[in-house]
Amino acid sequence: MSGSVRGFIPWIAFAVLSGTAGWETAAITAVALSVVLLLRNRRAGVGLDANVIELSAAVFFVAVAILAHVQPHSPLRDGVGALSSAWLALTAWASLAISRPFTLGIARRSVPEQLWNTPQFRRANNVITSVWAAGFTVTALVCGAIDLTDPHASLATTLIQVAGFVVPAVFTLRYQESRRRLAAQSAQTARAAQAGQAAVFTKES
Repeated sequence: MSGSVRGFIPWIAFAVLSGTAGWETAAITAVALSVVLLLRNRRAGVGLDANVIELSAAVFFVAVAILAHVQPHSPLRDGVGALSSAWLALTAWASLAISRPFTLGIARRSVPEQLWNTPQFRRANNVITSVWAAGFTVTALVCGAIDLTDPHASLATTLIQVAGFVVPAVFTLRYQESRRRLAAQSAQTARAAQAGQAAVFTKES
């Protein structure tokens, strides 16, 4: 499982459990998963810039867990799915606004350091983060609309939230694969050009 997808495990667990086990249990579970992921990543030497989603999850789910414990029948209970997606959208858009897309730190774990500050690398992460941010925004709006019309349609909101993770994840994988293919083709073309130049030089000599 890629790092970008692994970081969303607490959010996915919350989306599934909030509609079945209740929002307090879902929030506590999500907090625990967030802490486990953070500790695991820190022990592996992963910097905080690659833990943006996990940190965001810890803050959000601690707040939800406290609210669910203090006011278990709060009106926010029926809209917590939309709120979680909205919080994720805020996290993603904010990271873009400060020119630190949340996928940047994750991508650096699998990319040579000499590429970290290249325009191509930053542009790719801006694109990927923008897709995630747009996906979270759409998910929040759709879930919010469903909550307003039918607060008890938990299955529908759960499926929409899961789709809100799956679609950007699939895009990320395909986008990265297409960039790898383009890079390989460019390298092959460059090698062929160099070989042609060498042949011409040898012939002229």
